[in-house]
Amino acid sequence: MASNRLETEIEHGKYLLKKGAGVVWNWESPAGKERWKRRVKMLTDFILPGSKVLELGCGTGYFTREIVKTGAEIVAIDISPDLIDVAKDNIVASNLKYRVDNAYSMSFKDEEFDYVVGSSVLHHLKVNSAIAEIYRVLKRGGKIAFTEPNMMNPQIALQKNIPFIKRLAGDSPYEKAFFRRMLRKLFLKTGFQQVKIIPFDFLHPAVPRPLIGVISLLGNSLEKTPLIKEIAGSLFITAIK
Repeated sequence: MASNRLETEIEHGKYLLKKGAGVVWNWESPAGKERWKRRVKMLTDFILPGSKVLELGCGTGYFTREIVKTGAEIVAIDISPDLIDVAKDNIVASNLKYRVDNAYSMSFKDEEFDYVVGSSVLHHLKVNSAIAEIYRVLKRGGKIAFTEPNMMNPQIALQKNIPFIKRLAGDSPYEKAFFRRMLRKLFLKTGFQQVKIIPFDFLHPAVPRPLIGVISLLGNSLEKTPLIKEIAGSLFITAIK
């Protein structure tokens, strides 16, 4: 099952390059770029210069290009050699190394990294196996940060559960989304502490440029509103080993 899943994701990398990875991932629209900027801040604000960071599922390097600016030593991995090749061409830095690697059995020693981060990667994986391996390579006291799709969001629920809509959206067959309480239990069971999973993001990538400011302000309020915040589009996950 795991090998089939990984093979499917490798093939999906070829599809992303054919269709345009940034377009499929919704990072190229005006609202998509704002959403990307917010995630960059979430995934990098706590990273200290000189630390060692693993970026899981780097893809074509959309977030890698900003993570290297922290001054940390970055290792960016992905299962797709095609996506890694594009990232290598696009982002070159003295503090950055790339590696094609398997998230279920990474070729790193125990407790090698101060931080493990990633955007929209865990929902591609068999999450139990991935979390266990992340825990293994993270140092004691190290921190993780991920942004992932929220299954409580109506659009996400339809997109991840109805095959026709999933194909139309350009998702890979095994993609899913997460219920935050269930995901929190998995991290705690693995041994992580201070696990926080926060719903965020009411800014849809299709929002036209003139409305981005208004929708963002409204979204900020909704993210603080009990019950309503649960249907935000994404989840921000942090934890300590």
